[in-house]
Amino acid sequence: MDKVLVTGGAGFIGSHFVKRILRSDDVKEVTVLDALTYAGHIENLGEAFLSPELTFVHGNVLDTQLVNELVSRHTAIVHFAAESHVDRSFFAAGAFLTTNVLGTHTLADAAKTHGIERFVHVSTDEVYGPLPEGSATENDPVSPTVPYAASKTASDLVALSYHHTYDVPVCVTRSSNNYGPYQHPEKIIPLFVTRLLQGEKVTLHDRGQHMRNWLHVEDNCAGIELVLRGGVPGEVYNIGGGTDLTNRELTAELLGLCGADWDSVTYVPDRRANDIRYSMVWTKIADQLGYKPSRPFKDGLSQTVDWYRDNPGRWAPLLRNPHAARAMVALGPGKEESRAH
Repeated sequence: MDKVLVTGGAGFIGSHFVKRILRSDDVKEVTVLDALTYAGHIENLGEAFLSPELTFVHGNVLDTQLVNELVSRHTAIVHFAAESHVDRSFFAAGAFLTTNVLGTHTLADAAKTHGIERFVHVSTDEVYGPLPEGSATENDPVSPTVPYAASKTASDLVALSYHHTYDVPVCVTRSSNNYGPYQHPEKIIPLFVTRLLQGEKVTLHDRGQHMRNWLHVEDNCAGIELVLRGGVPGEVYNIGGGTDLTNRELTAELLGLCGADWDSVTYVPDRRANDIRYSMVWTKIADQLGYKPSRPFKDGLSQTVDWYRDNPGRWAPLLRNPHAARAMVALGPGKEESRAH
């Protein structure tokens, strides 16, 4: 596993994983492939971008020639690159299907061609669909309700089919809601935090009763690394954080951390297809690979709020213009590479 290709490595979760894997003694080279769309920024990599072990490639997972060139030079793939925002998928379902499904196919096909040793496909608990009660295991059926979740479900199945048909060593991880520093302010935690820090109001859908499990991004990355190193090919691994909150309960936590009160909250009608509850069991990765989330939610959330409070220069341009502050835009859509050495 000495040479790792990380797709979407300039995004929120991907950049945290890149910084983590670069600290591993047995990893000699890490290549980040990222299209630098609105949610991908080289700044997310921080000092890791200067590492002599890191190569950055500005490109798209749909570029078959580029993907094959990169995969041929690596021993492992961790696939984060995806369109990932539920609301955006309502208005651009085709883009989600293209990137998430065909992009995964492009990578899996290249992995087959070049004999990749490890391939981790990173997915979401949303593929299981809403669960009013109970919790999903990895063996439960998938039942997505929105275009984003459907595109991730399809990409999971594409990736797994390459194991069953061609023996590509694919594992799939499905995590609950991630939070932490560097997350794009379209997601609920950074959206609420950045608005509250500016003295603005936030909105809750319906009565804020929708339930989610919250997982610190570093805990998710720890789980993904465990699967990369020891996961059984062809298997799915749920990765959870152990903290279930309704959106109203989450809002109460954020109000307290941001020094605001309930006068800052307004209620709006529920959005379309807003799944009432996600829940899954993650005992498999705990029992088989030793996974255990290490960051208490209250501590992790407080540290996250502090990061947004201390770094307005990172998120303020994104609130004004979602396409502002796009790093490396001058590279264009091609195959430019950048090494730190």
